[in-house]
Amino acid sequence: MLLIKYKFNTKLQNPHSTNYRNTDYKYIMVSNDLFPVLYLCYMDAIFTLNQIRQVAAALWKEGKNKKVWAFYATMGTGKTTFIHALCEELGVVSAISSPTFAIINEYESPVAGAIYHMDWYRLKSEEEAVNAGVEDSLLSGQLCLVEWPENAPGLLPDDTFEIHMEALDVDTRRLYTGEPGVKS
Repeated sequence: MLLIKYKFNTKLQNPHSTNYRNTDYKYIMVSNDLFPVLYLCYMDAIFTLNQIRQVAAALWKEGKNKKVWAFYATMGTGKTTFIHALCEELGVVSAISSPTFAIINEYESPVAGAIYHMDWYRLKSEEEAVNAGVEDSLLSGQLCLVEWPENAPGLLPDDTFEIHMEALDVDTRRLYTGEPGVKS
């Protein structure tokens, strides 16, 4: 069994307002057959490697309307492993690997179309990122999955879907999403 914690938000006073306040946390059991459709919520999951595809599927449900996803985590947390699971969940059949030296790998998904998997670890500046073609990929309108976004934060659009990962122990990871408009 995998439990994913979602933070639900409600609008203040005016139902058309864009101001939200946190009101409730709910835990939802996720199985391979049923995933919740949630609005105005943020995800917080604690999982092991054998649950990674379930978490990837739940994350896709939450963020599929966003084109740029930024993965924040320390070295060795499993960003590439998670992105690999996400790409498999999206039906990518080609080899999925770390773009550490290539900077950008492109995959084709029957669900998401073209996917640009970027690793900005070796980038020393935003100018170097632009010269490597990062900006073109970000502006393509295709799904962009970015590791080490903190190395060129000025290139990220305001509506970037922020994903944070932590290693809790050797086998367990925590993944949570950031609130829209709140930069890390």
